[in-house]
Amino acid sequence: MTGTVLGAPAERREGRQKVSGAARYAAEYTLPGRAYAWPVPAAVARGRVTAVDTSAALALPGVLAVLTPGDAPRLAEPEDATLAVLQNPDVPHRGWCVALAVADTPEAARAAARAVGVRYRTTPHDTELTLDHPDGYEPEEANGGYPGRVRQGDPEGAFAGADVRVEALYRVPPLHNHPMEPHASTAHWDGDRLTVWTSTQGGTVVRSVLAQLFELPEDSVTVVSEHVGGGFGSKGTPRPDVVLAVMAARRTGRPVTLALPRRHLPTAVGHRAPTIQRLRLGASPDGRLTALLHEVTTHTSRVKEFVEQAAVPSRIMYATPHLLSSHRVVPLDVPSPSWMRAPGEAPGMYALESAMDELADALGMDPVELRLRNEPDREPGSGKPFSSRHLAECLREGARRFGWADRDPRPGNRREGPLLIGTGVAAATYPTMAVPATATAHALPDGTFAVRINATDIGTGARTVLAQIAADVLDVPLDRVRTDIGHSDLPPAWVAGGSMGSASWGWAVHEACAELASRLAAHTGPLPVEGIEVRADTSGKADADSPYARHAFGAHFAETAVDTVTGEVRVRRLLGIFAAGRILNARTARSQFTGAMTMGLGMALTEHSTVDGAFGDFTEADLAAYHVPAHADVPDVEADWLDEDDPHLNPMGSKGIGEIGIVGTAAAIGNAVHHATGIRFRELPLTPDRILTALLSEG
Repeated sequence: MTGTVLGAPAERREGRQKVSGAARYAAEYTLPGRAYAWPVPAAVARGRVTAVDTSAALALPGVLAVLTPGDAPRLAEPEDATLAVLQNPDVPHRGWCVALAVADTPEAARAAARAVGVRYRTTPHDTELTLDHPDGYEPEEANGGYPGRVRQGDPEGAFAGADVRVEALYRVPPLHNHPMEPHASTAHWDGDRLTVWTSTQGGTVVRSVLAQLFELPEDSVTVVSEHVGGGFGSKGTPRPDVVLAVMAARRTGRPVTLALPRRHLPTAVGHRAPTIQRLRLGASPDGRLTALLHEVTTHTSRVKEFVEQAAVPSRIMYATPHLLSSHRVVPLDVPSPSWMRAPGEAPGMYALESAMDELADALGMDPVELRLRNEPDREPGSGKPFSSRHLAECLREGARRFGWADRDPRPGNRREGPLLIGTGVAAATYPTMAVPATATAHALPDGTFAVRINATDIGTGARTVLAQIAADVLDVPLDRVRTDIGHSDLPPAWVAGGSMGSASWGWAVHEACAELASRLAAHTGPLPVEGIEVRADTSGKADADSPYARHAFGAHFAETAVDTVTGEVRVRRLLGIFAAGRILNARTARSQFTGAMTMGLGMALTEHSTVDGAFGDFTEADLAAYHVPAHADVPDVEADWLDEDDPHLNPMGSKGIGEIGIVGTAAAIGNAVHHATGIRFRELPLTPDRILTALLSEG
């Protein structure tokens, strides 16, 4: 039976619960006496609270309390300064929580929050990101611990002396995560014991942070995250909702639920920081890169530093003797940016792959061939050999399936009435990582097995995949394995993020089940009543240094139709071919790839946010203004993969797949729009106003 379970398109174990409404999310735990909280966001861009009038709010029926910076429970100083809510009167940006209303019903809490009167002393603010901002600086590290700058050879000199040069600025606006389930938490104190039900990508981390903030032993804190309705990175660390819910529950002595209103999410839970990216590519006439310079300017808040690592992909992708990959960050009076699906890689590869398309155009060379010609034999930034790299195969297979050979390379040459038709290509990459985790595997006398680990299923199918790993190792049918996840009393595990959930958790599950299988093989007679249980901890293995550069790769192909009357861009076809190690579940993998590609389509065509300079606020604060793709926007999306055997990863041979699907999609669409129109657009999203203005100016 071994080998028949892992990789099979098994259905999600919790699917019926979700579609029938039986799956309970963080705000749906109906505890006796439950109250509800509603935050009061700061109405100024920068300043200080000078007075809070709670009298009108407290006079409303059903209102229990209003927490303010002057009387809220005190917290220990957090490592993440965004969690220091209601601890002082300072307002670092618009939307910062300045009070919290608690009432018997959500409606009463909302009314109370609106009745709270807050007075401020304002100070001048600055929210505008510019290349030459005087406060900009070069950070030592970008997100993920990457060096802020990598330099090899003489990139400026090599670029100046190159036979063919491309230089361009690419701009990506602020983007927002907007998961289907907003950030929500329910908190309950039982004496000095705290239980929270929260929408998070990592309950183990939430438990640790809450214990530190409220000065509790970790074993006095229980965190439940059984079902999570998406996160895309914004739930990767604890957010203010869980801290505020715990504070409100402590103040009122009742269980309290806080579900952040969607309009609060852009300012409360992080966002993808905007980037201005300068790309300079130098090449010889045969298309070989002689210089690659990728310089990124982005913003961070004054609350804490977060640097979107958008220049990092240029250290991985293409062979060049002269390389500069650097970041510059500007602290502004804006909410703190954070993780959003494929942080760094998504915006960075948009710019790099757009520039590669421009270089192909300048050379008169096929864009697929240009990428193939610059394949490195080692990772350019580190010099390490790749554990596996099948980007060339992805490009060739994608080109074959897409019908790339039939493409007329001339831009603006294919018409269907008022429509201009174009095709584009872009490569994709994402790092393959793992972190330590602990799991137990338990053989029961009835012939079934239980696997326990505090993993989190954010809609990716983690429960199912972990059961498949266990069944494969134990050589038993899948229906004999139960998976327990989403509870902090289970063995600890890292967050569902960085495309390393299955690799990290699965490694621990694999080791536990392998040891259990060995124990069972040596056991004679019936199992004891309590069964046999083993525990595995991958510390020292999953986090060990590797001599290899480990990445997943892919190739995206897009066909677009540009309406010359309205400026509307329609994507007719998207094809993604990926090399991502061993695929653990064909059904959930295809879902992850296509979902991420759809998110990349939104990044290309509809998703953007604007910081209002006068008010310091994001103007696109809800799904009425922040447009995400609907089914009708994605008529034909195909995702597939190559069989890739990489022995240098983990016991399953898997690479992460949750994020690589978004990487490269926006560039492929942008390159297709250029091919359709002959006009190069370098700022996302490609909205009708931008397209039509350019078409009219060209006409």
